[in-house]
Amino acid sequence: MDVESADLQLQQAVSGGRPAARGWRGARGEPSLSDVFASVRTARRGSFWRKLVAFLGPGYLVAVGYMDPGNWATSLAGGARFGYALLTVALLSNLMAIVLQSLCTRLGVGAGRDLAQACRDGFPRWATWPLWLSAEVAITATDLAEVIGTAIGLNLLFQIPLAIGVVITALDVFLILTLQAFGFRWIEAFVVAMLGVIAACFAVQIALADPDWGAVLRGMLPSGELVSNREMLYLALGILGATVMPHNLYLHSGLVQTRGYGASEAEKREAITLATIDSSIALCLAFVINASILILAAATFHRAGNTHIAELDQAHAFLAPLLGSTLAPTLFAVALLCCGLNSTITATLSGQIVMEGFIDLRISPALRRLVTRTIAIVPAVVVTIWAGEKATGQLLILSQVVLSLQLPFAVVPLVLFTASRAKMGAFVAPRWLTALAALTAVAIIALNAKLVWDYVSG
Repeated sequence: MDVESADLQLQQAVSGGRPAARGWRGARGEPSLSDVFASVRTARRGSFWRKLVAFLGPGYLVAVGYMDPGNWATSLAGGARFGYALLTVALLSNLMAIVLQSLCTRLGVGAGRDLAQACRDGFPRWATWPLWLSAEVAITATDLAEVIGTAIGLNLLFQIPLAIGVVITALDVFLILTLQAFGFRWIEAFVVAMLGVIAACFAVQIALADPDWGAVLRGMLPSGELVSNREMLYLALGILGATVMPHNLYLHSGLVQTRGYGASEAEKREAITLATIDSSIALCLAFVINASILILAAATFHRAGNTHIAELDQAHAFLAPLLGSTLAPTLFAVALLCCGLNSTITATLSGQIVMEGFIDLRISPALRRLVTRTIAIVPAVVVTIWAGEKATGQLLILSQVVLSLQLPFAVVPLVLFTASRAKMGAFVAPRWLTALAALTAVAIIALNAKLVWDYVSG
């Protein structure tokens, strides 16, 4: 055994299986994502930039969840219906995401627990099971969006019927298994490469669309119509659900522990800082891509009077005549397929974290993926056969609203844990950060309550 391997094993021993910390009900036990825990070496010495490079990666896996196929449907529908007005929601959602993901890094590194483990060790048993079920519903809704989005991408590029494409998506389990065999850095490299392709595709499409940049800037400012207009609120919540996603909070708090950052307080503080910078940079990229989708829809469909575009295949068909280029729809389909493939990876990892963290049930990643993907495939196939392909866009938007309704069940525990000195010790969140996170949680809950009231009251 070489020195580095011995050091890594010592680090793992120090970080895992320790006695119960003050404020937690029991010992943490098995570490999060144990097969890749502390597997990525970090630079103990050297410049700030050298150290940062070692921490770059988890943030981009988290960013994938902020631009998945479900986000496309809500952003396209919002841009086509209301022009640039919902850009303010995309910006606000991204700021909320940065605040919440910074708490995830603090929980993962400071407490040595992912959010699922923290819920298991921080709440009574009777509360853990409903929270676990809520997390599983969120992951299923996420998977439903990925199934439909990937199937549509296959249909647009290769003319594969949508129902068959939905079934084909079950095979994506082999992608994650193949990448895992080469090491966690290969997973991160694949995700970053796909994000690069997506960004390039939208850069070309935005250049062809030539949007009104003055209107884009004005769209970043909030409007009272957002609350008074029920249809706009519905799409705004869809964007919120597609941006601040519940499963990302579980995912990020586990992913940061793939770094071998050491066990001392100073090393952990530095790890929290570097991991927060990583996620903030990645989320800024996610915002650029999300905003690009909405801007593209506003500059093409809304400007041309096609205000009811909600289907991804509709958007694909209208891009060529509106932009005067046959390249645009191909780039659109390529970017959509890349989004679906990326989301496959993050959904698999978050599903593993949730199941192992909440109920300590450890099963094969392949089996876990096949079960969740099957659950998502059934409604997608039923809707496609019963209502036709035209209903898939509405199903995508509905999946994102379901995610938004699940958000409080992940956000509130995250804020409570990271604000508790008994649980976090020296790594408790600063009061200003807790205040921002609490304000975010209140805003999310209030918007959800408004949506539910509007629809219950008719």
